[in-house]
Amino acid sequence: MAKRSITNDLEKKIWDAACIMRGHISASDYRKIIIGILFLKFLSFGDTDISVPSRANWDYIISEEDSDKIGEKLNSAIMSIENANPILYDTLSHNYADGSLDNSILLDVVRLFDDVKLDKAGYGNDFLGRVYENCIAEFAAYEGKKGGEYFTPPSIVKTIVSILQPHGDCSIYDPCCGTGGMFVQSAEYLKAHNDDISDIRFFGQESNADTWRMAKINMAIHGFAADLGDRNADTFTNDLHSDLKADFVLANPPFNLNYWSQEKLLDDKRWIYGLPSRANANYAWLQHCIYHLNERGVMGIVLSNGASSEKNLGVGEIRRKIIEDDLVEGIISMPSNLFYSIPFPVTIWIINKNKEQPGRTLFVEAKDMGTKVVKGHREITEENIQLIADTFERFRYGELDDKPGFCAVVTSQKIAENNYDLNIGNYISTNTDTMSEDEFMQCMTTLADEWFMLEKQTAEIHDRIAESYAKLGIDASR
Repeated sequence: MAKRSITNDLEKKIWDAACIMRGHISASDYRKIIIGILFLKFLSFGDTDISVPSRANWDYIISEEDSDKIGEKLNSAIMSIENANPILYDTLSHNYADGSLDNSILLDVVRLFDDVKLDKAGYGNDFLGRVYENCIAEFAAYEGKKGGEYFTPPSIVKTIVSILQPHGDCSIYDPCCGTGGMFVQSAEYLKAHNDDISDIRFFGQESNADTWRMAKINMAIHGFAADLGDRNADTFTNDLHSDLKADFVLANPPFNLNYWSQEKLLDDKRWIYGLPSRANANYAWLQHCIYHLNERGVMGIVLSNGASSEKNLGVGEIRRKIIEDDLVEGIISMPSNLFYSIPFPVTIWIINKNKEQPGRTLFVEAKDMGTKVVKGHREITEENIQLIADTFERFRYGELDDKPGFCAVVTSQKIAENNYDLNIGNYISTNTDTMSEDEFMQCMTTLADEWFMLEKQTAEIHDRIAESYAKLGIDASR
């Protein structure tokens, strides 16, 4: 059965719930209320690995019994789940009865979701993460946030996992794990290939406190023993897994993050290939992940398209050294609009410390793949994912021929001749004469993204020059 999209029937109810609460509580509290209620509803379908006490059962919560005290019932339900599942201690809000939201309003929100069937079969294994992302996207304007938190689309996660092909008795690390979607999909891949997931060691870290709590819940729902650290923490300044060397690293870090505390990490041991730019953390994330790979490790990381060709502020030199170390196994150009809250296209980098085709890199053009789910949102299909994974497998076995417009095997020498530029357009030709409207908008969005990044870097250079002049007693602010 096809998975129902969060962006259809449930999306409307999430939005309606926000409308019910509007004017009664702060918009920043909407998702905490909604996530807690949907979590309780989800548990009542019995397809999780969590113990659900009777007072946390949805039928009891929605019953008329003490309906005028719905806040107390919700608090009691959540606390009973935490008591029955200690791993979930202090992960969900207990503020339903604090008086900030009238019981009659809260009851209307609960009843709104009564006829929604929330199960893994209908909404997918990472349902909770998808709901969390939808709440972030829907309420971003009210919370004053844009793109600071986001959920990795399942199709991107599946693409990475299918290429990396994790196996039993391995370690998997995600340095910016969000709600744990990478772990969920890795486990599903292993189950599909009859591997025992009990032998997998999951390690993750997340800086946002609410998202870190959601990851703990998600892991508990699926019965994973994941080490997410004892708290949320910044991966750069407080690496909770500093000694870890993993078999697989999967990451979807924040795109083009600026002012990421570079000045505190100038001599950090993770910068094997050079100090990353203060204005953009893309190559800090890339080197952090490479550092945490063991000697045979493989990783997949999602980066903005600009990271493939950027040369300013030492970035080009870092990329050159990574390529000369023969670590880049593959580059995949993905479509735009895969993320709910980020419209521009992205690139997946596959880094392999033990390449089966030394001196060669596979480029895959997948920007035209996938289907529109709703306006402004696109998903890669299972057939697309399998095609990309099969292409990588044939490449690794040395059985792949170049296919114009889709894939090309490129030598390190040719990449060097292109000034170590990994932009896929250098290696795969496309017919721009027949560019569709979607392709044109994708191209313009990519250019806008790169322009914005260059603007930030220009501002940083100006600031540095001004600082240097100031040390000489010269005012360069004019």
